[in-house]
Amino acid sequence: WVLIDGDASRALGPVLAWTSQFERHVNLLVENNAGLLARRASLFDADITVWHVDDHTITQAAAEPHVVSAPASDAHLSFVDIIESSGADALVEHGIVVGEVRGLEMCRVVDDVVSGVARLEVGMGVNDREAFAMVHGELPTEQALRNVIDAVAVHREPGANVHPFNQFGAERMHRWRALQNPTSIGFAELSSADPPIRRTNLKDAVPCVALGKTANGESAAAVFVHGIDLDLVPFAVDAASRCDVQQVVVVARAKDITASMKKMADQSSLAVTFS
Repeated sequence: WVLIDGDASRALGPVLAWTSQFERHVNLLVENNAGLLARRASLFDADITVWHVDDHTITQAAAEPHVVSAPASDAHLSFVDIIESSGADALVEHGIVVGEVRGLEMCRVVDDVVSGVARLEVGMGVNDREAFAMVHGELPTEQALRNVIDAVAVHREPGANVHPFNQFGAERMHRWRALQNPTSIGFAELSSADPPIRRTNLKDAVPCVALGKTANGESAAAVFVHGIDLDLVPFAVDAASRCDVQQVVVVARAKDITASMKKMADQSSLAVTFS
């Protein structure tokens, strides 16, 4: 029996990694995200039951359906041209329009809390966007964005010295490079795709997703990660299931792939390979 205290959204991988040594039925008890974990657990050949804990009561969790991506509004999409003409890549993720510089978010379209009018804010994360507006509010948005892109891009190049601009979003930088050259990871075509759950901030490293066709013409998902992440395989399999494909390629450094991850990949109902 394993009880997860607090956020359980990324608990399945660590639980499978630890309990695999006992070869016994696993009861996973969580206070939140029970439906998400039940869905992910159903994608593995593992003897595990997920329970939702509510005070002194436990209830077996039912797998919840995948989140349906919300479309971006026309008002938000109207900023795509400005983002791209400034030199950033426009990306829509779970209905949110952002501009990325080699995978690092540098602007986002938001609705004004008072007027409700859509506007483009420049910066990395909400606090940075607020600070940027206070200091550079007089700059036209397009010019402000170009200035930021010029300052950031040099730090997102291969071989660049260690800098905060290349320490955040390393996994998304790997995806950006793969999108430029899909054959580098064995794909013939590739495009970004929404993750299974929405990102809550830019500080935490979370795998990112792409979808395309392999060199063999088969539909597959690609999941990118930087650093050791014990929940990587459940995340990747969930992403592939959401994209309605039967195989997923995990793109990671060899030193970041552990034996437990390979074991989970073998237990998956979908084909998982590492690149």
